Formats: sequence, C-alpha cells, structure tokens
Amino acid sequence: MAVTLTETAAKEIQRIMDSQKLEEGTVLRMGVVGGGCAGLQYTLGFDTHYDPEQDARFDNHGIALVTRKKYALHLDGTVIDFQDGPMGRGFAIDNPNYRGAGCPGCGH
Repeated sequence: MAVTLTETAAKEIQRIMDSQKLEEGTVLRMGVVGGGCAGLQYTLGFDTHYDPEQDARFDNHGIALVTRKKYALHLDGTVIDFQDGPMGRGFAIDNPNYRGAGCPGCGH
C-alpha cells in the first residue's frame, strides 16, 4: 500500500516547510473526511507527531507523509501532485479507488 507525492508536490511542500521554519522531524499528515455523495475529502497539514502503532508512513522525495492506518487501505495508489497553471494553483489528489463520486440528484 502506498501514497505517492510527485516530485513537484514534494518541492512545494519543502518550500512551505522552509518558509514556515518548521522543526526537524515535521511530517505531512493526510486525513480523510466525509464520503457519501461528494466522495472522499482530504486534509493535508503539518504534524510533529508520528506514531508507528497508529500511523502508516510513506517517504517520497525527502518528504514524510503519514496517515492513520485505518485510512491507508482507502488511500492505496493515491497520488498527490501540485499544479500551478491558468486554472489555479494547488494540490491535486488522485485516488484511483474513488472515481466518479456523486449521486443522481446532483448530476452524477
């Protein structure tokens, strides 16, 4: 099981960590909330606590990404990228396990 950061995403995360002068050992924590009609929603934030008993850890391009083990199965194969273009700037999360979420009432 794995969650992958692209090199572009890892560079942006490192830039943010450097600009905020985050302490050594800080990890990027990914959370999962919601579900249902809108599909999964994700949170990304920095954390200084990593518990190998409760957390799965994925290291990509020098960045440690952690998530609760209970989410890891739902996130297997997920790729986090960073995009900066005419349509906007931000992180894009592609989870192959949850595509085409929605219901007939909202047009899906």
